Amino acid sequence: MKASEKYRFDRMEFAGSLGDLGTLLPLAMGMILVNRLDPLGVFFSIGLYYVFSGVYAGVTVPVQPMKVIGAYAVATGISASAIAASAALMAGVLFVLGVTGAVTLVGKHVPKAVVRGVQLSTGVLLVTQGVRFVAGTSSFQQMAGAAEPYLSVQAVGPVPLGLAIGVLAGAATLLLLNNRRLPAGLAVILGGAALGAALGAWPGGGALVPGLHLPTLLPFGLPGGADATFALFALVLPQTPMTLGNAVIAYADLSQDYFGRRSARVTYRFACISMALANGVSFLLGGIPLCHGAGGLAAHFRFGARTAGSNLMIGGLFAALAILWGDQALALLRFLPMAVLGVLLIYAGSQLALTLLDVKERKDLFVAVLILGITLASSLAWGFVIGIAAAWALKSRRLSV
Repeated sequence: MKASEKYRFDRMEFAGSLGDLGTLLPLAMGMILVNRLDPLGVFFSIGLYYVFSGVYAGVTVPVQPMKVIGAYAVATGISASAIAASAALMAGVLFVLGVTGAVTLVGKHVPKAVVRGVQLSTGVLLVTQGVRFVAGTSSFQQMAGAAEPYLSVQAVGPVPLGLAIGVLAGAATLLLLNNRRLPAGLAVILGGAALGAALGAWPGGGALVPGLHLPTLLPFGLPGGADATFALFALVLPQTPMTLGNAVIAYADLSQDYFGRRSARVTYRFACISMALANGVSFLLGGIPLCHGAGGLAAHFRFGARTAGSNLMIGGLFAALAILWGDQALALLRFLPMAVLGVLLIYAGSQLALTLLDVKERKDLFVAVLILGITLASSLAWGFVIGIAAAWALKSRRLSV
């Protein structure tokens, strides 16, 4: 692959690199605030994963928190040691699946209708979460007790501030979505940060002094047996089917759809082994459990990312944020209003859900909609498992829908 195909550094790549912040930041920030994770370890491990996965794959590669683990951790306030145990266990499970080739065998027997159902479900979940961020009703905002917890202003007259920002950011995104001179993602992120600074997000005292901060190994020590047992049953087992469905199979297939021959290295084995290595690093540095994701790729792609250059830019930003500001890194991210992150999620989710458009067979559409219904009623993991069973059952000519 030519260097010009593998790397490009321009405003579109930079805008696209920011496209998935709506998924990444809320869970990462929530686990730092609620579960007392170290911002340095969290953001440094994210930066490393962006850089190394992009360099190897040669195309845009998404990096996301593992959502089942992250959501449970924030909702229940479990210990940092239990989160570290979940990262180590996920690393082991994914490494075995990838190295043995078992994940390839699983992927070959997952029908396309199931892949599209997972993508549809993930897209709808992203849109729903985006709307909650704009409306101020997400669990993160409810925990903070405000729709825009880091801003000093909460309303413009009778209109909630989040709603006003969401409408402005949404309109700007629509107008600039295909504009190469002023990319939508860049305009919305920078405009949102400027608005956040103007409306009181600047930390008390106004001092954000850069320095040199390096992560420490095993900042929470080695997890005990109780933490490992809890992590296995409460976090790892529910997370694994969702990871296989969304972060391996749906992600790798979408990467092939977007990048064609340039995505030759993005295989099911690559997704598993890269996530295994990333979670091993997160375990060592006190970061969060990390994965890929079809929704993250859709977000990066829709806002302009096409090469691994986007990974180097966003990965470099996260690594610099960690090294230069350490514990203060979280204060810098508070400049972004939650409503802006919500708008990014809405557009990313809609892009991913629209992959359903190439499904024409009635039975395949039924499977995709079934997965969506199960996901909304239960979880994506159950939707994935039951969707596979339904898709194979409907191959019989005796069954119709």
